[in-house]
Amino acid sequence: METLSNILDKIDGIVWGPVMLVLLVGTGIFLTIRTGFLPWRNLGYALKSTLSKEARTKSRGTGDISPFSALTTALAATIGTGNIVGVATAMVSGGPGALVWMWISACFGLTSKFSECMLAIKYREVNAKGEMSGGPMYTMKKAFKNRTFGSILGWLFAFFAVIASFGIGNMTQANSISSSMTETFAVPAWITGAVITVLAFVIIVGGIKTISKVSQVVVPFMAIFYVITGIAVIIGNIENVPAGIAMIFKMAFSIQAVGGGLCGTITSSLMNGMRYGVARGVFSNEAGMGSAAITAAAATTDHPVRQGYINMTGTFYDTIVVCTITGLAIASSGVLGSINPATGEMYTGSALTIQAFKTVLGPAGGWLVCIGIALFAFSTILGWEYHGEKAFEYLFKTHKYNMVYRIVFSLIVYIGATTSLEIVWNFSDIANALMAIPNLICLLVLSGEIAKDIKDFQKILEEERAAKNK
Repeated sequence: METLSNILDKIDGIVWGPVMLVLLVGTGIFLTIRTGFLPWRNLGYALKSTLSKEARTKSRGTGDISPFSALTTALAATIGTGNIVGVATAMVSGGPGALVWMWISACFGLTSKFSECMLAIKYREVNAKGEMSGGPMYTMKKAFKNRTFGSILGWLFAFFAVIASFGIGNMTQANSISSSMTETFAVPAWITGAVITVLAFVIIVGGIKTISKVSQVVVPFMAIFYVITGIAVIIGNIENVPAGIAMIFKMAFSIQAVGGGLCGTITSSLMNGMRYGVARGVFSNEAGMGSAAITAAAATTDHPVRQGYINMTGTFYDTIVVCTITGLAIASSGVLGSINPATGEMYTGSALTIQAFKTVLGPAGGWLVCIGIALFAFSTILGWEYHGEKAFEYLFKTHKYNMVYRIVFSLIVYIGATTSLEIVWNFSDIANALMAIPNLICLLVLSGEIAKDIKDFQKILEEERAAKNK
């Protein structure tokens, strides 16, 4: 097993090297400039739209689920262990400055998320069951002038999406639930694995409508619950917050390795912080990967750009809000870089976040983080099942085998809950990168179309605003 872990680690280092980071952030920067910064300029409109009554109805346009349900199902898949475990891992491996690179990648990720979701709605299809089917694979197949190239890219994206659904969307999440339940409540991994496997299957069998019903209740509840708890920890350590923020920015842009201060024995440099910050940021918000676009395609909407704006707020809520809460709670707690007396090793992952929350909330902090991980990770399993199922449907060109996928996906939950964490994380990281490459090529090829559509919709938006102000 050690050999497999080493091989995966080497592949992970290659796929998440400088080329991948430049491609991910570079695509976001290029699209942001090409669209005239409209996703940034209309962020306020987008956030307001997600909270409107209209977003909870299916009154405008066609689709399977409401705009709000499409967002919460996509958020179910993105607000997961990346927000608790991933942030902690990034701050240990890349230093506290990794948090800044998470923010930077998220700012440009807004445009990437908008673009992939907008295109998915524009090129979606109705399957034999009368359900919406869409995502980057359909965009590539239908929008590329060279149909052969588009079909090959679409097939590769769908293939990697199915693999990623078992990694990032399943095993990583199940592993985080079982390890946190073992650490906090001493529940054996096999029991946790069995429980979440059965629960997942019961919900997944009902398809997108059942998944979205659960998501639109669970996602807002779990996010608000975690944010309030995290703010309580930050307020409890308020005297350390200015020094924590200063340390985060100092370590984000330092060319040479620096350490000390609130981060104990951790040292980090600009490249390291950038690598882990961007990689974990993308793992958390999935901007540029194309996964959220699969769910966006099920939304009821009268215009692809309108729903694109609603779906892009997922990146804002996920990284700018939830990841920041975790990062500041850790940075201000003073536990970053400290050693776990039980193992003799540095605290990392969920154990680090738990220690940070315990500094203010005591043992209850550990329980609350554990509940947060369980809710976040379980909702991610549900959201990603839909992503993987639609990619699976695309590969087989029929919905008839979807139940087979649902059963296999549910069983993989158990394997994830009882497998080594390092192997699971590396496997997920590799699948992420392989899925992102065809999607980023697609966004770059269709950047002109994205810019034209967003600028055309701006006129509609201005007319709607003028009519409201009359």
